[in-house]
Amino acid sequence: MSGLPVYPWRLAPDGLATRRQLRAAGLRPGGQDVVAQVERPRRRRGPLVAFLYRLDLALPVRPMTAARWAALERANTARRICPACRRDAGYVIPISLGACVACHDRTEQHVA
Repeated sequence: MSGLPVYPWRLAPDGLATRRQLRAAGLRPGGQDVVAQVERPRRRRGPLVAFLYRLDLALPVRPMTAARWAALERANTARRICPACRRDAGYVIPISLGACVACHDRTEQHVA
């Protein structure tokens, strides 16, 4: 056990929030340590755990700069390029396929 307080799902005290809740409020943990966790029961694979952070120590989300927007644009463009045919697929290529649909279908035909 981690020694953190554990609360049932939806019963955490006020003043604590998950990463998603912080982000929705325009905040980030800001380097603080996890102070507690909430557990949601699941039938098969054990409880689902979410870590909690203090709201009073959270910092505002850093704004996007021009360089960050440019880097994001390059990363998204790279996800559209098929590694097999090197063409822009016009959509983000799913990791499960590993190539555009046309290239994936061609390799499936050769395997079968």
